[in-house]
Amino acid sequence: MHHRLLSLLIGLALPLLAWGQSAKSQIASQNGGDFSNSTQPLTKVPTGVILVKGAWSSASDSVTPVPEDGNVTNNVFRDPYFGMTYALPKDWTEKYKGPPPSESGRYVLAQISPGDTLKGPDRGSILITADDMFFTTLPATNALQVVNYSKDNLQADYKLELTPTPAKIGGRPFTFFAYWSPVAELHWYVLATELRCHTVEVVLSSRDTKLLSSLMLDLNKMELPAEAGPTAGTGGDVPVCIKDYAQGENVIARADPVFTEHRFNAVPVRIIIDKEGRVKHVHFLSAFPDQAKAITDAFKQWKFKPYLRDRKPVEVETGIMFGRPLHPATSLAGNAPTE
Repeated sequence: MHHRLLSLLIGLALPLLAWGQSAKSQIASQNGGDFSNSTQPLTKVPTGVILVKGAWSSASDSVTPVPEDGNVTNNVFRDPYFGMTYALPKDWTEKYKGPPPSESGRYVLAQISPGDTLKGPDRGSILITADDMFFTTLPATNALQVVNYSKDNLQADYKLELTPTPAKIGGRPFTFFAYWSPVAELHWYVLATELRCHTVEVVLSSRDTKLLSSLMLDLNKMELPAEAGPTAGTGGDVPVCIKDYAQGENVIARADPVFTEHRFNAVPVRIIIDKEGRVKHVHFLSAFPDQAKAITDAFKQWKFKPYLRDRKPVEVETGIMFGRPLHPATSLAGNAPTE
């Protein structure tokens, strides 16, 4: 590893995600059941689409941006929720969409890899992710703590290449650390910052450190809100992000949702409260349709104490956990309340 390169970088341990699988046809008989040779057409999953049964992400309106709205169009990744824009390197592309957010608020915003037109043997990946600090099961409350936790909990077969170090992408502060697998000869460079109470990470991986160096330099094309930082970041002209605001004296009136069908799963919900103290937007990270309807109906009766900044009311974004709480592996500081 070149010292000159490492002095510029920061990282975080994250597994790479891969999707898609193939199935071999089996010899069938005319006995029916699993061995039937029925010629009825099968419903095929469209190319690049992943089907997941059960709870899903949704929102009360289609106008207000949510984290999973990020997409690649004309070779440019944009996520209006985080205020991120990134022009992909030449001949790189997004082949697959990520899964829906997890119950702990884990997002895969984009998975970028070399396209078929890229010449040469270089291969690698760019993974852009976000962790909701309202619901994360990690013992961390900001991006810097997430990086330090990841560094301290590397698996035995991974080796640290560079300890967490301040760095910048597009002039915005990040924290970086690097690690690698001597067995696989694979390197990971991870850069983390915070936006709207989310830890946003850019994870570069490859066996080719020269390619990683090039990708690091290319990341300077990324545009981010001026408020991005390792320990805080509002994301620009957006609601004030306040953890645990939906409790105590801040709540003037409320009504609890009643789940009639699904009662035993965690339902993490982010809401935006307007200047008058009413819920104007509901974002379900993971909820069944009946749960989303019950919670949305209940929120119509909620009333909050308006939040003042410089003696003027401003909108607030906060998180609430309904249903069964998540089960962190260790003792945490900063989980969202369980309703």
